Amino acid sequence: MSVAITDGRLRIVAFERTECDVRQGPEPVLELAAERARGLLAKAGVEQPLGVGVGVPCPVDFRRGITVATPVMPGWDGYPVRDLLARWFECPVVLDNDVNVMALGEQHAGAARTVENFLFVKIGAGVGCGIVAKGELYRGMDGCAGDIGHIQVADSDAVCACGNSGCLEATFGGEALARDALEAVRSGRSPMLGELLERDGTLSAAAVAEAVAAGDATSLQLVRTGGRRVGEVLSGLVSFFNPSLIVLGGGLAVLGHVLLAEIRSVIYRRSLPLATKNLPIVLSDVGEHAAVIGAARLVSDEAYGVPR
Repeated sequence: MSVAITDGRLRIVAFERTECDVRQGPEPVLELAAERARGLLAKAGVEQPLGVGVGVPCPVDFRRGITVATPVMPGWDGYPVRDLLARWFECPVVLDNDVNVMALGEQHAGAARTVENFLFVKIGAGVGCGIVAKGELYRGMDGCAGDIGHIQVADSDAVCACGNSGCLEATFGGEALARDALEAVRSGRSPMLGELLERDGTLSAAAVAEAVAAGDATSLQLVRTGGRRVGEVLSGLVSFFNPSLIVLGGGLAVLGHVLLAEIRSVIYRRSLPLATKNLPIVLSDVGEHAAVIGAARLVSDEAYGVPR
C-alpha cells in the first residue's frame, strides 16, 4: 500500500509504503490506509485535505465509486469505497483501478508526458494495462478495459484465480513467478534460489532478480519465458491499438532490462514493422510514485477540473 500527500502541483510532500494484504477485506485495508494517511497529514501539518484519490487492484465502477467483483479480493464486490472515505475525510474522493491511476501518473510526470496514445503495463501480483488515447484515459463500458492479465497465452494450462486456465497472469506475475521459482528449488534446478529461500524464508521477484544478476541460468530462463508471454500479448495490442509508447511498471519491473529486452524482442519480431518502427518500449521512470501522482491527478481532474 502506497500513501502520499501531494501539493497543488502534484509534487510529493510525504510518501510511505506499508505491507498490506487486500484479501483481508475492505474494512481493515481501508482503515489502515486512512490511519497512514492521517499520520502523514499530521506530520505535514495539514488539517484538511482538498481531496483523496484511490487506486485499487480490481475493476471499478467509476461513476458509482465502488469496487467490482474480483476473485482475488473477497468481500470487495460492490463495496462503497468512495463514499466511505468521503465521510472519513470530509472531502471529494475519486476511485479508480490502480493501473489506470498509474497510467495517469506516468502521463503527468513520467515517460508519457509528451505522447497522446500510450499503454501503461503493470506487471505485479497480476498483469494489467492502462490505455490512454488522444490524451484521455479509456476505461471501457464497465470499467475493465485493459484487463490483459486474463488474455490466454499459448502453451500454458496454469489455472488462474478467475477460474480459467492459460491466462497471462497465471503464467507470469508476482505470484506465478514465486510459484515457479519455488518449483525450481524443489526440483533441484536452482541451488542459488534455494539459498535465497533459506536466507529470506520466501521467494519473490526481487530474489529472482538477485539470482539473475548473479548469473543463475534457471532464474534467467524464468524471466525470459515470462517476458516472452507478456510480449506475445502486447504484440497483439500493438497491432490493434498502434500506440506511440509502451511503459512497463509494477513490482516485477525490479527484473529490469532482462525482462524489458525479452518483451521488446517479441513485440518487434511479431508486430507489423509499420506499428513498431517508431514505438519506444521503456521502463517507468516514475516507479512506485506513479500511483500516488496519478491518484492526485485523478482528484485534480475529476473533482476540481483543474487544467493540466
